[in-house]
Amino acid sequence: MKIILTILFTILTITVNAQIFEDFFKYSTFYTSVNGGTSVSDKNEFSVNTGLLQKNIVQTPHDYTITFGIRKIQRFQYESKTSFKDGTESSFNDAATIGRLKNKFEYLIEADVRRQEGQSYFDQHHMLRYVADKMIVKGEYFEDGFADIKYFEASERYKYNVTKTLSFNIGAAQRLSEPYGYDPLEAWILSNGNLHYTYLAIEQGYNVNVYANEYSDPSGNVVATSTEVWEAVIIPQVLANYVESERNKLPIQWAHSLVIGFDYYKYQKEVWMHAWGNILPYHHDDGNAFSYHKYEGKQWNDYSAGMIFGYKINKSLGAFVEGKYNKYWDREWYDFKFGVNYIIF
Repeated sequence: MKIILTILFTILTITVNAQIFEDFFKYSTFYTSVNGGTSVSDKNEFSVNTGLLQKNIVQTPHDYTITFGIRKIQRFQYESKTSFKDGTESSFNDAATIGRLKNKFEYLIEADVRRQEGQSYFDQHHMLRYVADKMIVKGEYFEDGFADIKYFEASERYKYNVTKTLSFNIGAAQRLSEPYGYDPLEAWILSNGNLHYTYLAIEQGYNVNVYANEYSDPSGNVVATSTEVWEAVIIPQVLANYVESERNKLPIQWAHSLVIGFDYYKYQKEVWMHAWGNILPYHHDDGNAFSYHKYEGKQWNDYSAGMIFGYKINKSLGAFVEGKYNKYWDREWYDFKFGVNYIIF
């Protein structure tokens, strides 16, 4: 009897888990794509050495983007259906706090490996959202190499529906990020405000031979033979590497904040508006020496907002405005587009 009950319980567990798994991924879309194109054109650089003209061609390799993703986000009524999804679309509403799907999970998992104008980046955007009538729970990981921003954010909010189209929400947000605001170079600033960059470089293993006018890297290679090249080319590299190295030594920082937001959505065939916004006006100060509180010295405002507006003036003419804006830890990143369409019959 125990064996039969065990088998029945195992079958029931597998069936329930399989159903949950099926419901979670039902209607989701997995996509992968490769996009590429020509980058900036080759650039000719000229110099004169002992009276002889020298020419150097600076080549920039082609741009490309490799995208992997899976998403389950119900389309808003203003979004058009496409045959294929390649991950390059500007889905501004992915950043919205509230989606159309209620009492079910929505999610986005996307990673991009890209090269743009010779610079390589690895971008990620992962999101899990659950919206009920009075509650919003959302987790998000965002990394944009071009904007130099990377963080994880979770929020739990109470939602109050003012009308069918407008709602407000309030709650708590928890963020994990590198110590934005921490300046490792501050310890190298002299009393007169100048940066003691030569001693910093020597501490990093560089060697300065003033009499021979030679500057060597930690491996002993001569990297400059003049003060001008040393200060204009080598020192910026030394400072950038030092700052990155020192920041990487520090642990990830927590930020616990109050978050207040709104969401507005109204759709008609001739005109539609989707807008959302969030502000984080208060942040708990835990006394950490590397927190943003230490850098700012007071409370600060972080915020994000987005808007999608479309208006069909008549059967031929229409206009649209779409965009989103973010500012966290005094770092800004944004996208926008607007235009007019005219259909000739």
